Amino acid sequence: MERLRAVAEIDLSDPLIDFHSAGSLDRLRAADILLTSWGSPRLDSASLAHAPRLRAVVHAAGTVKGHLSLDVFDRGIPVSSAADANAIPVAEYTLAMILLAGKAVPALAREYRATRADLNLPRRNLTIGNYHRTVGLLGASKIGRRVLTLLKPFDFTVLLSDPYVDAATAKDLGATLVTLDDLFATCDIVSIHAPATEETRALVTARLLASMPDGATVINTARGSLVDEPALLAELLTGRLSAVLDVTDPEIPPPNSPLWDLPNVVLTPHVAGALGNELHRLGESAADEVTRALAGQPLKHPVDPTVLAITA
Repeated sequence: MERLRAVAEIDLSDPLIDFHSAGSLDRLRAADILLTSWGSPRLDSASLAHAPRLRAVVHAAGTVKGHLSLDVFDRGIPVSSAADANAIPVAEYTLAMILLAGKAVPALAREYRATRADLNLPRRNLTIGNYHRTVGLLGASKIGRRVLTLLKPFDFTVLLSDPYVDAATAKDLGATLVTLDDLFATCDIVSIHAPATEETRALVTARLLASMPDGATVINTARGSLVDEPALLAELLTGRLSAVLDVTDPEIPPPNSPLWDLPNVVLTPHVAGALGNELHRLGESAADEVTRALAGQPLKHPVDPTVLAITA
């Protein structure tokens, strides 16, 4: 707020929760820039008609799909997103879970707690460890690309499947491009980083899951809708596969879902994205963009409407 006050007149009254009440419309008419985040009311042609001065929308969160229509872009209003800033903690979470899954830490921790005794781990058990393990990423999104960068220092074989990436680009990112079938059939760990669209709904099918090697792990920090969850649950119930699920479908599993108690599942409450002090990174990103917009400079993190259909 101090940074914003230095460059603009900031309206610090209650956040706008609609764009139709008289008070909201008065504030909208006076706005040069809208600073939005989670829970923002939808900005469409009707609300834009009451925003003659609007020259930028700065979103201090990830996707903008739910809070604005294409009418904003049609009017030539630049839109910024903090998706790059939000990708950082998701990638960090993913890296941590890849390393822990490769070391079998979740399963061993549960077993150790249950037995409260020496597990007598066979040191020559070659199914445990991260040396030359094959890790696959489904999707070269902003998050997927950041995960690929974080994986470079490790002794992994890294594979990537993304229909919008060619082999040369994948190589530059530090991965080998493979088909979706090959990704699941060959990887010890598959981490999902594709957007939630109609095209990707239930993209991870029962057939793909059945093709995974015994003992493989699925990590999902994207959206639960990308995975055929009944099919995944069927595999998990056999104990053949493991999973790290920060998202599910529905977002909170039913109270009687086996996901809560399965020993081969790490279930977290959608915490991979910006949380706690990580929110400051989103705020800093937004403040930077507001400053650029007011100075007439191009936004650093503009949203490209031509790829909204295939991105988060």
